[in-house]
Amino acid sequence: MTNSAGSGEVRQFTVSTEDDGIRLDRWFKRNLPDATFNIVSRWARTGQLRIEGKRAAPGDRVEAGQIIRVPPAEAPAAPKAVPERQQLSADEISFVNDMVIYRDAAAIVVNKPPGLATQGGTKTTVHLDGLLDGLVEDGGPRPKLVHRLDKDTSGALLVARTPRAAAFFSKLFSGRTARKVYWALVVGVPDIKDGFIDLPIGKQFGTGGEKMCVDEEQGLPSRTRYRVVERAGNRAAWVELQPQTGRTHQLRVHMAAIGHPIVGDGKYGGQEAYLTGAISRKLHLHARRLRIDHPDNGQIDVTAELPTHFSESMSYLDFELAAGDLPLDEVKFGDTPEGKRKAASAAAKARRKERKGERRSRGRS
Repeated sequence: MTNSAGSGEVRQFTVSTEDDGIRLDRWFKRNLPDATFNIVSRWARTGQLRIEGKRAAPGDRVEAGQIIRVPPAEAPAAPKAVPERQQLSADEISFVNDMVIYRDAAAIVVNKPPGLATQGGTKTTVHLDGLLDGLVEDGGPRPKLVHRLDKDTSGALLVARTPRAAAFFSKLFSGRTARKVYWALVVGVPDIKDGFIDLPIGKQFGTGGEKMCVDEEQGLPSRTRYRVVERAGNRAAWVELQPQTGRTHQLRVHMAAIGHPIVGDGKYGGQEAYLTGAISRKLHLHARRLRIDHPDNGQIDVTAELPTHFSESMSYLDFELAAGDLPLDEVKFGDTPEGKRKAASAAAKARRKERKGERRSRGRS
């Protein structure tokens, strides 16, 4: 290869016998490695790359003795500047620290208020992720989100304090071994007081924005366990929800699908999701409890207090909070064969115990 031009000028190269018959993009890789494939493609597209005076394409083959016309060398692109994080105000630092309900060397758990987005997005400038600098201590690493809650859902949300902890917790959340318990107020009372909702969920197209729906054909497997804790006549019920998969808006879609939308969830329940009287129109869905293994052995097991609007609605409906916080079911229900076997075994054991109790009752009568 010979170059007949000086620096800063259009360059001309003569194809050597060693390069006879190879593709033009391969010729650049051998002889001008600084000219990436994207650059070569752009030169070809704009007509600046020529062989023997004719426009050339990266896939063209070259012959020994041909002249390749190449534009002047491009200066390497300047590295993109890393945007500086916005300095938090004293009020913002106080705000995010007031959310903290658990803290150790590996993790922080906050009680996220309703209305605060977990992460930023279009037209979302205030969010929890943007406040995490306020949780940095003694020059340590910036905490990292490892899961999320919907903007209008309140409750326990875990943040990892080190990269090692982030990798550990992320694996547990993706593997569905973290136990999450939600409280919700729903419209009406489910006929089955303790059951499972097993309905696939997919995106609902054509609605604008992020909205999900039950999709039997293309939806992803989605499973939720629920238990009715208390009821207010036939008007409303307080339910405990345990998601066994992690689909977007899963709990909201599932409860609406069985005819009992979460109170305040107009997105999935329409006008029927709003109750009259002193019941707030805000979403009544709260991540009450989070239990997850700790990277340094043991477990994190945290309970988050209800937000004001939810607490006031519970009081108005005369629900006793002491009836909640039922023991976490130790049976690992799931979609795996082992999980199904354990679930079946637990159900059979419960039936045997119930029949045994019935026999004893008949013997006493």
